[in-house]
Amino acid sequence: MHVFAFERVPGSSGRMNLPMRIVTFVKYVPDAAGDRSFESDNTVDRSVDGLLSELDEYAVEAALKIAEDEDDAEVIAVTVGPDDAVDAVRKALQMGADSGVHVLDEALEASCALGTAKVLAAAVKKVEEEEGPVDLVITGLASTDGQMSVVPVQVAELLGRPAATQASALEVSGGTAKIRRDGDTASQHIEVTLPALVSVTDQINEPRYPSFKGIMAAKKKPLEEYELSELGVDAGEVGTAGATTEVVELTARPPRTAGEIVTDEGEGGNQLAAWLASKKLV
Repeated sequence: MHVFAFERVPGSSGRMNLPMRIVTFVKYVPDAAGDRSFESDNTVDRSVDGLLSELDEYAVEAALKIAEDEDDAEVIAVTVGPDDAVDAVRKALQMGADSGVHVLDEALEASCALGTAKVLAAAVKKVEEEEGPVDLVITGLASTDGQMSVVPVQVAELLGRPAATQASALEVSGGTAKIRRDGDTASQHIEVTLPALVSVTDQINEPRYPSFKGIMAAKKKPLEEYELSELGVDAGEVGTAGATTEVVELTARPPRTAGEIVTDEGEGGNQLAAWLASKKLV
């Protein structure tokens, strides 16, 4: 077992008798069950039906569970994306989040991971300006479309806060967040001082389904919409203009071919073993 400890960021102060404020990031992604495609510039076609990224549901659930254990806590769901992205926030509100933030700006189209991280970090700072200090940011392990897993640590770096990533278990108490990170052969126990960022895996909990009461209540919950200028982010730092990465080529997966049929006339086992060996599978 390995134990790591991170000290509070210099300049941050303790918070006594103040409500806990938790921000969770939610992303609207193309439905994996639908037909997904790319635009002519090799960016993801987001005009298709979408939904809240499945991995982000675990982050929302983790935030809600912590809030339920606190006497006074607030969960704020934040998303960055086009008009339809607000549906990801609405799903989080239906699950139980208290309010939402949608960053909507045409300049955001085709933003890379770093550009997205800059906007999310600015959104957290905006929440702090409007509502008060954010104790904890909780994210999913990765988005189900990009699957890069780098945005959480990029946001933590931009905010100047410690990050505890890939949490299979999370406990928050006494101004600290403790996680368990499970590996193939061992588990790590990591502790960070709040304010901090934590990313969680799909092993941490079982996300709740929105109840009818939750769906109706979500309609009355506050949902703020911001443009980049309101967050103090230059349009040249995001979208295509500010992208640090670019997809230069795409190759479609080849269609599935008919399998090889082996007629068992007493030697089926040997034939199967020989076929597996020819494919270097045994």
